[in-house]
Amino acid sequence: MQIPVINRSRHPLPSYQTAHAAGLDVRANLDEPLLLRPLQRALVPTGLYMAIPVGYEAQVRPRSGLAYKHGIGIVNSPGTIDADYRGELKVLLVNLSDQPFEVVDGERIAQLVVARHETIRWEPVEELDETLRGAGGYGSTGTR
Repeated sequence: MQIPVINRSRHPLPSYQTAHAAGLDVRANLDEPLLLRPLQRALVPTGLYMAIPVGYEAQVRPRSGLAYKHGIGIVNSPGTIDADYRGELKVLLVNLSDQPFEVVDGERIAQLVVARHETIRWEPVEELDETLRGAGGYGSTGTR
């Protein structure tokens, strides 16, 4: 799949870090370092603009290394870039640790996964089909 992209950053386009990776690593595009204090969130620019094909979305996901080592996540994970959005890709980072974290220019801050999605039409009905689970919600299937 080819996706039209404008790169206004000083960095290479997002890329896969291994042969079978699902996500492309996205880099911060900053004029100066950004300090994220504990529980602080910030919209981090990437300098990337893209045209996702109709029927697809780009999902912005956290990087597991940043989450594990520093407690850095994405507030609305996964964030969705819709096919009709043409603005800059920005990543909504949050510091969930008890230590400040400095985001520097060029740092890999998120992963981008492109996925197909369906457009639905609602079918109003009076009742739903029965299942074994039924209306069992959170925790209803047990702990082990």
